Amino acid sequence: MTQSQLVKVITANALLEGDVVWLDANGGWTRDLQTAKVFSDPAQAQDALHHASQRHDQVVGCYLADMRLGPAGIEPAHFREDFRRRGPSNYAHGKQSQG
Repeated sequence: MTQSQLVKVITANALLEGDVVWLDANGGWTRDLQTAKVFSDPAQAQDALHHASQRHDQVVGCYLADMRLGPAGIEPAHFREDFRRRGPSNYAHGKQSQG
């Protein structure tokens, strides 16, 4: 896929648990990447990021992440995002222990 086919999602870490979360279409936070809101308009993505970043009581570290839309749904465009969605890498627990 080419660079022009990239879309954005808003991602952050849940304040209390530290889990990776994505902004969903209802304005909530989801732990399922496939239910994240996808932005193809850069201005709309920046505006949504601004509002999401103000939710200090729910999340930390909000930013826009590049994704691709494919047959399997939303997929990370970069290794970092693919790695983040799998959870901590220091030892097998949580998401890693589930296979």
